[in-house]
Amino acid sequence: MVAGKILIIDDEVFITKSLGRHLEKEGCEIFTAESGEEGVEVFKSDSPDIVLLDLNMPGMGGIDTLKELRKLSSDAIVIIITAHGDIETAVSAIKLGAYDFVEKPFELDRITVVINKAMETAHLKREVHFLREEKYDTYTFHNIVGESNGMKESINLAKKVASSDANTILIQGESGTGKSLMARAIHYNSPRASEPFVEVTCTAIPEALIESELFGHERGAFTDAKAAKKGLFEFASGGTIYLDEIGDIKISTQAKLLRALEEKTFKRVGGLKDIKVNVRIIATTNRQDLENSVREGQFRADLYYRLKVLPIYILPLRERKDDIIPLAMHHIEKFNKEFKKNISGISPEAQQFLLNYSWHGNARELRNVIERIFILENTDIIRAEHLPPEVLSFTKDTSPGNGSFNLPANGLSLKDVERDLIAKALDKVEGNQTKAAKLLGISRDALRYKMQKFGLFQS
Repeated sequence: MVAGKILIIDDEVFITKSLGRHLEKEGCEIFTAESGEEGVEVFKSDSPDIVLLDLNMPGMGGIDTLKELRKLSSDAIVIIITAHGDIETAVSAIKLGAYDFVEKPFELDRITVVINKAMETAHLKREVHFLREEKYDTYTFHNIVGESNGMKESINLAKKVASSDANTILIQGESGTGKSLMARAIHYNSPRASEPFVEVTCTAIPEALIESELFGHERGAFTDAKAAKKGLFEFASGGTIYLDEIGDIKISTQAKLLRALEEKTFKRVGGLKDIKVNVRIIATTNRQDLENSVREGQFRADLYYRLKVLPIYILPLRERKDDIIPLAMHHIEKFNKEFKKNISGISPEAQQFLLNYSWHGNARELRNVIERIFILENTDIIRAEHLPPEVLSFTKDTSPGNGSFNLPANGLSLKDVERDLIAKALDKVEGNQTKAAKLLGISRDALRYKMQKFGLFQS
């Protein structure tokens, strides 16, 4: 028998004692109460896994006791003990949330089987609760490091979106910027948090199978379809489906995806029946400009604009230098626990190298650099010599043809310089955002973010 804590609530002392002795031999810890009122108090203090509850007791009856126990814990597993002929009341108890019922006089073997199944259920519920709490702790917005203004704005927008009724969210950013972490934070901080989070890596599914994976198929829909199969949209119902790299989904599947978004219904491959689901779609892409894919006919315009109702853009790490050191310290704290080390920080010289580096792999690359140091070095502080060669050898190009200038003696406003530079780039290409972004060496989405920040959109 699965061991655990069992509370027996019954006014017949003979039953509580005999049943208690039997279950103790099976390895269970037993608590007893002779009334509903006493049982509720024991439940509060000892948190049993299972409650065996007699229906007919003086004072607070079994049904009222069940209601009180369910108020204290909606996960409480209660097995009703009922006299022969009182099945109707036992069924009412089941409707109120009781797990099962056994009739008096009961056989010990029969009640042992019922308790064993109930104990397995209790342990599974506890495990699910633990894993869910662990995910809540892991995927909080507190774990998204953002000291820069750009990242703070993205996090604040994501928090608003998480608590909203929005069904479609598009997260854009280069590989390694943290789109996946942002998607999970949105789900686990939303009203859908207790429902499924289903991840689909669009690039990992063969093109011929992606429609079947997303929407399922009926038996005989194609050669290998020997049985009907639910799709990931059905498994995600009530929760969130996360479509990573949505820009790689083929056009024919995009049409079905659009219908699922707009009408919340779809058909399985080879099916005729509409299947209704309630899912939130969080889509991500690392494409610099998904609009180019729309113009080139590789991505449906109607799907793009349906997804982009609430866009969140995560700037590359090289464009948010204020996040580099805080992010590195965040990883140091995490790896100290994982590797059982005590690295206290980063030397000023090493910090400067980290700030100067371009981080084309973004936050993921920075994490890998810190992890490499934890694996290879035995030190109490990260110094320059611990950094990999690519970080140490990286130098900024400051030749005259690449934007070098003399700093005025009285200084200047970096914000004003950035605004003027963007305005001049736009002016030079007559407002063409794609060309201006190319001149400035940034993505078009990053340019649009900065244009909005500085009020450079033409009214």
